[in-house]
Parts: sequence; C-alpha cells; structure tokens
Amino acid sequence: MTSPDLLLLSVPRQKLYLRFIRGVVLSYAEKHLIAGETVEYETRLHWIVILGHLLATAVLEFFALTFLLGALSSWKGVDVAPPRGALYFGALVCFGAGAIVFTIGLLRRNATEMVVTNKRVIVKTGLADRRTIELLLSRIESIAVEEPALGRVLGYGTVIVRGTGGTPEVFPQIARPLEFREQVQRQIAGEPKPS
Repeated sequence: MTSPDLLLLSVPRQKLYLRFIRGVVLSYAEKHLIAGETVEYETRLHWIVILGHLLATAVLEFFALTFLLGALSSWKGVDVAPPRGALYFGALVCFGAGAIVFTIGLLRRNATEMVVTNKRVIVKTGLADRRTIELLLSRIESIAVEEPALGRVLGYGTVIVRGTGGTPEVFPQIARPLEFREQVQRQIAGEPKPS
C-alpha cells in the first residue's frame, strides 16, 4: 500500500474517534436539544458544595502525613516503638480515603447542570441516579432566588422554578442564581442573548 492509501484508511478512524470524543464532551443538555434549539446559558453547582469534602480531605491528609512522619522518624529512646509497617499502612489508608472523599465532592458538583435554551429550562442532577427536569419556557409560572448573606458575597443561592400548575422545583447552592433567573426571563421575553 502506498502512503496515500494509508491516509485514506486513517480518515474514517479519525472521524469515528472525533465523534466518540465529541459525544463524551457534550453535556446532557447539548445531547438532548430539539430541532432549532440552542443553549443560551449554562450554570452548575457553586464550589461551596465541595467545601465539606475539602475539609474532610484536609483532615485525612493531615493524618496521612502524621502517620508518614511517624514511620520515617527515629524512635530512639522510646521503650515501645510502633511498627513502621502499621504507620505506612495508616498513611496509605488516610491518603486513599481523602482522595475518595474529594472525588465524591467533585462528582457531586459536576453531575448537576442547569441550562437555559431558547425553548426550555433543563436541569439534570445526579450521575448514577439521574433526575432531569425539562420545562418549556412558556410553561414557567415563576422563578425565585433565595440568597443567604454568605451566598450574596460568594455568588450562590437557591433557585426555585415553578411551572404552571406544578409543584416548585428547588435547586440549592447554584452558582450565579440571579444571572440564571435573568437569562430565563430574557428568553421568556424573547430578548436576544447579550453579547
């Protein structure tokens, strides 16, 4: 085979590879757009949702370092020294648990997306147990925002979306909730996306 023949064989593989990568990178909302629909605004949970996970990870990593320093230290002058193997094992367990706790926090944050399109509001929460809500803009009765004092400073709050005749859907700790509400109102009013 000549090199141009090899090039022709590799093109379909590249297209297949790019199609696979594009499918992985697309968000839930982008994968489920209807004809003529475009994403106008997207937000996720605020970083404050992983603050507890970060604190737990810091404590676990502190213990891991303590165990590691204990294993590497000289225990001269001490009658009974702890076994080094147990200290290394304790450091490994604490380090692994910290990594798991941090990963859970990141997954929780990244598994939620809120999207405003030119036709709907789409909210997806969860990774393994997925919950989706899709409201047509014409069916939204009200959208409320509740911001605690710290939320006003850091830029997070609770968004409450109520559809016509439906129960309110509450989404706590959303990043930039006022901007999300403004985007929904702009789309309902038919205003163009600000540039």
